[in-house]
Order: sequence, then C-alpha cells, then structure tokens
Amino acid sequence: MRAVLAEMRIEGLGVIDEATLELDPGLTVVTGETGAGKTMVVTGLHLLSGGRAEASRVRTGASRAVVEGRFDAPAGSSAAKVAADAGAEPDADGELIALRTVSPDGRSRAHLGGRSVPVGVLSDLAEQLIAVHGQNDQLRLLRPAEQRGVLDRFAGEELLGALSEYRRVRDDWHRVSTELADRTARARELAREADLLRHGLAEIQAVDPQPGEDDELVATARRLADADQLREAATGASFAISGSPDGDPDAPGALGLIADARHRLSSAEDPRLRELAPRLAEAEALLTDVGPELTSYLESLDADPSVLEKVLARQAELKALTRKYAADVDGVLAWAKDAEQRLAGLDTSEEALSALAARRDELAGELAERAQAVTELRVIAADRFAKAVTVELGGLAMGQASIDVVISTRWAEPGESHALRVAGGDGGDALVHAGPDGIDEVELRLVAHDGAVPLPVHKAASGGELSRVMLAIEVVLAHSDPVPTLVFDEVDAGVGGRAAVEIGRRLARLAASHQVIVVTHLPQVAAFADRHLVVDKSAKGGVSRSDVRMVADKDRVVELARMLAGMDSTETGRAHAEELLAVAEKDKQSSTGKSRKRR
Repeated sequence: MRAVLAEMRIEGLGVIDEATLELDPGLTVVTGETGAGKTMVVTGLHLLSGGRAEASRVRTGASRAVVEGRFDAPAGSSAAKVAADAGAEPDADGELIALRTVSPDGRSRAHLGGRSVPVGVLSDLAEQLIAVHGQNDQLRLLRPAEQRGVLDRFAGEELLGALSEYRRVRDDWHRVSTELADRTARARELAREADLLRHGLAEIQAVDPQPGEDDELVATARRLADADQLREAATGASFAISGSPDGDPDAPGALGLIADARHRLSSAEDPRLRELAPRLAEAEALLTDVGPELTSYLESLDADPSVLEKVLARQAELKALTRKYAADVDGVLAWAKDAEQRLAGLDTSEEALSALAARRDELAGELAERAQAVTELRVIAADRFAKAVTVELGGLAMGQASIDVVISTRWAEPGESHALRVAGGDGGDALVHAGPDGIDEVELRLVAHDGAVPLPVHKAASGGELSRVMLAIEVVLAHSDPVPTLVFDEVDAGVGGRAAVEIGRRLARLAASHQVIVVTHLPQVAAFADRHLVVDKSAKGGVSRSDVRMVADKDRVVELARMLAGMDSTETGRAHAEELLAVAEKDKQSSTGKSRKRR
C-alpha cells in the first residue's frame, strides 16, 4: 500500500495568490509561460516537505503563505505510521492533511492530521513520500562525493549496512589513535600534571579534612575564646533560676518565688485564684528542666588554653589547603575527588601506551576489512548501475553512449596523521585515506560513442546530453527509490526534438509504478501527462498574480500549441499538438496494455 499526494493548495506564495492542484496518481505535468510561477509549485512541495522557510517567499501584502497537502494514506502505509508516531491520524477515509504556514517575518508552523507538530515531522513524512529532483540536483551529481552517494543509494541496504559498520569501527579507531598521539606528544606535560595532582592529593590526605570541619572549628574557637563571658552568663542564669547555692532565704531564685506563689494561690478561698495554681506548676517544671542543663553546660565549658591552641592550629592546617585548592573544606574534598579521576586518565607509562597502540592496531585491521567489504559491494553495484543507466540513455536518443563507473582508492596525503594501512595489490602495504564514507573515490564517466575515450560526464556531454544523462540517472534511482511520489523540476532543460519525446515516454513509464509530478517547458513531455496543469499569470491594478488550472481536450491542445511555437491560434499549431497527443496516447497504450484516460 502506497500513499500519494492527491491535492495541494497554495495560498500567498510568491506570485500565486490562491491555487489548488489536483494531482493524478500517475503523471501530472505543470506548464506555463516563463515567469508565470511554475517554480512556486516546487517551492510549495519543498515547504510541505519540511524545507527551509523564507520570508521572501510570502506574497507581498499577504498575511502569510500557506501550503496544504492532502495525501491518500491507507492504513499500514508509511505515511500513516509517521502520523501515528507524531500523535496524528488520517481521516476516516484514509486522507492525511499536512499544512505549513510561513509568516512575513520568516516564522513557520506545521500541522499534520489536524495537530500542531514540529517541522521535522513533515521532513520525516517527506522522506517516506516525496523525492524532488531538480536542476540543482543535477549540478550536485557532478561532484565526486555526490556520485559516491548516488552509487551507495542505488546499492541499497546491504551496502548501507556495511558502511554503517565501517563508520562504527572508524570512530573507535579514530578515538584511540587520537588519544595515543595526544598522550605520546604530551608525555612530559602530562607527567608534570600527574606529579602536581599526586602532590596535592598527598597534602590533602595528610591533613585529612572532614566535611564541614572548618565551620565546626570556627564555632568551637569562638566558644573557647569567650569562655569567661559564657561562664558568667550561665552562672548568673542558674542563680536567677535556682537561687543562692548556700540557701540564702533572701535570694530564693525564680523557683523559690514561683513555689511561694503557687502555695499562696492553692490555699486561697477564691476558686478563681486556685485555678491559676496549675499554670504556675507548669512554669516551675520548665525552670526545673533548664537548671540542670545550665549546670551541664558549665561543666562542659573548657577554658583550658591548650585546647584553644589545638583548635587554632587545626584551623591553620585547613586554611593552608583552602588557600591552594578551594574556598572551603568541602571544595577541597571535591578537588581531591576530581584530581583522582584526572590522575586515572593520565597514565603515561610504557605499559599504558603499549596497550593503546595494540588497541589502535587491532581496530586498524578490523577497519581495513570493513573498508574492503564496502569497496567490494560498491564494485558489484557499479556494474549494475552503469548497465541500467546505459539502457536508459538508449531510450533517450543516446543509443551509442554508455556510462562507466570508476572506483579508485583515495591514497593518504604525506604526513596524514590518521592514514590507514591496507594490503596493496603487489603484496605490500599501502596507506589510504580512511574517510567517513570509506576509502573509495567514485567517478561517473561517459563514453559518448563507440571508440570514444571515457571522460567525466561534465566534460564528455553537451548541455542537452548532460540533462539526458542526469535524467537517466534519476530514472534509475527512482526505480530503486521506495518513495511513491517523484517530482522533476525542469530536468529536461536544454533538450528538444526526438530526445524530448523519449524523455516524456520515460517519465510516463515511470508513472506506472510511481506518482510523477513534472514541471516542464517541453510540449513533448507534457503530451504524455495523465493530468495537465497550467500556471497562468495576469496583472491587475499593477499587481501580478498567478493561478493554476487544469486543461483537457481542446484547452490542452491550445496549451500544447502554445508550447510548441506560440501558435495557439493557428490551425498548424493545433494540428501539431493533436498529432503529439496522439503519438503519446498510442505509446501509453502499447506500454501499459490499456489506454489511460486523457485529462
């Protein structure tokens, strides 16, 4: 079950004020005069796919730009799964609505299945549903790194899995190699750092500070220094509570006075006075508890000067640590813990370096094996890819041309720090550059005709031929691409005549297995469409605007005549357009075994 884009609505985007595009499950073409706004259709698809939002794309005077896509997303399809993972759901009829809005200040919002979602969710959806191929993609394909990526994409999951394992081992090898080189180059520096850490730890361990000890010593020292004043205060308080120690009746203390008061109240005739007596008993009980505590405090109060000296000496030891390592004792202990961890990672002994070197060599051997496995899979895929593209070129009026995929080794530069040693073809060893994508260089070469020297495609092909080569590559990739919707943005630039007919034929055949959307200026391509959309531009009140309309029957003949040579109002132009439609329809009947309804 595959999901397709059934409809796209555009509002306030570039020159398009408001337009709705109903898309065919097969081949839909979008045509129009230069500058009419055909590229806004592709821009809308990019936005719907989670692409970058640009404020400049918002139509002048519009409050926002809106792109809405309606996907047919049956249960079990990849689109339905992405929606479910995002907490969204298709409608009851299996339709999934994706929405992207862009404000004039460049801010954008995304919705899927009626729920607000991060823009990344639309990107995830697009990865499953849409692949856009444009002229910029053609230019990127001329770069060696892109050509390697194309081959890997064509090779499929087996190669991508092998490449993933290669990268995993390479990361470990790179990390160990870097650590070994760093330790070796900084051996003296690290040794000095290790000595300083050991010295600091020894100094701290000798003092043996305890958590919070500095605060406790401050309180103890203050108490010892103020012993006389504290004794006087405690003694006076005890005298005031308990009275004179020798039992002087003139100094009974608070307890004696309360006892006398309680006796007087208890023996009173008035009940109201007697009710107050128990409350005095409570006060008496509290004072009775405080008295022994004051006595205990006085007994524990140490005024021995030697004890104070010991406390001050301990404070001096701790201050020596806090001056060097942290602001307080707890900070010193934290420094010591961190130093122990750092010291464990600064092992510069010969044994440690030898162990690292052995691990590096072990990983290098494994990495060389992984790299070779990737190379072998690329060589196998390169042969299949070259044959498939060559077949497509034959169908694009380049029957004598062929493609070679050359895979070569990227050798390490002199002095490269992380060169990988691999077995050479002559039985010896060689140093190669182990990049994140392997040790291979991939180059696509074109043999223009029998006997011609293979050359890089951008050197061997003319402008029109280069477009056909790139289209052939795109078609081959599309057949191996799991996404159901393929978008081609004027990849037929620089092509005309018979080659243009062949491009239309190829796209129509591709539409038998994929939904294909093509923005084109070629009538030969447009003639093969299952649905033909035209972008019209008009000006009113000095403001340009475009809309999109579907053409069929006579209107489609008029549009094709205009595309052929601007002859939409002549019998000759219409005759040529009708002939082109007839050829396309006949070809589709013969290739599919049945006629598609002309739209």
